[in-house]
Amino acid sequence: MIVYLNGKYLPVENARISPLDRGFLFGDGIYEAIPSYDGRALALQLHIERMKRGLAAIGIENPLTDQEWKDVARGLNERNGGGDLGIYLHVSRGNEGRRFHGFPECASPTVFGMVLDIEPHPPVPDRSTQKGLRVKSTEDLRWNLCHIKSTALLGNVLHFQQSHSEGMDETILYNSGGELTEASASNLFVVIDGTVVAPPLDDQKLPGISRHICLESLRADGSIPVEERVVTIDEARHADEMWITNSSKQIAPVIELDGQPVGDGQVGEIWERTMRIYEAAKFDF
Repeated sequence: MIVYLNGKYLPVENARISPLDRGFLFGDGIYEAIPSYDGRALALQLHIERMKRGLAAIGIENPLTDQEWKDVARGLNERNGGGDLGIYLHVSRGNEGRRFHGFPECASPTVFGMVLDIEPHPPVPDRSTQKGLRVKSTEDLRWNLCHIKSTALLGNVLHFQQSHSEGMDETILYNSGGELTEASASNLFVVIDGTVVAPPLDDQKLPGISRHICLESLRADGSIPVEERVVTIDEARHADEMWITNSSKQIAPVIELDGQPVGDGQVGEIWERTMRIYEAAKFDF
């Protein structure tokens, strides 16, 4: 694998970052993961804008221009054979030469990029052949700034492991009031009486790019009703359909929650219709 580190492309085994880098010591950084199909990055500008918001939120100066970020994404894809790849971009606050909680006065951000394996570009959506996911639910125990795409993902990792260790695909999260927040590595949707419902964005939820494309493409199409409102875990347990969205899975249907079927336990018709709308529109963002 060829990676990008502070202005240079080099083999991953030659990449070196100091153990005093704040990304290593504190998880002090921001990241993005961008799917790229046949060399074409999906919603790249939206990912860059979210990364810029995250950097600003934690006080790291954006080290590259928008065009430079796009050049890095393209360079990583081309140097790793093109095709269907995830582009991972990572910025930490850098290395001050010591471990100190306060922000350093003179440290340059560390900029790192690599590629990830992703599933091939999906065929025409077909619910009869689509694999459904099995998930469990638990109370959300992460911090209250989940709208920032921080590299400090221990809370997400622990929640994901809760389902992964039991052979399931994801962990659905709800807050102390029983309201759905998101999943450990995904945003959430439910379908209730033919309406696609998404929990509204706030500090408990990451503003997912796939979530955004799903909602906006459905609104533009107009054939399926859409709402953003509070959804309780009890409503989710009685929903007709449930989906998770993220950049690697796009829109993935859930067929089992806590050992019980979601709806009739099959991939739903609304998912298939939504995926066809999403696929037709996703490269317009």
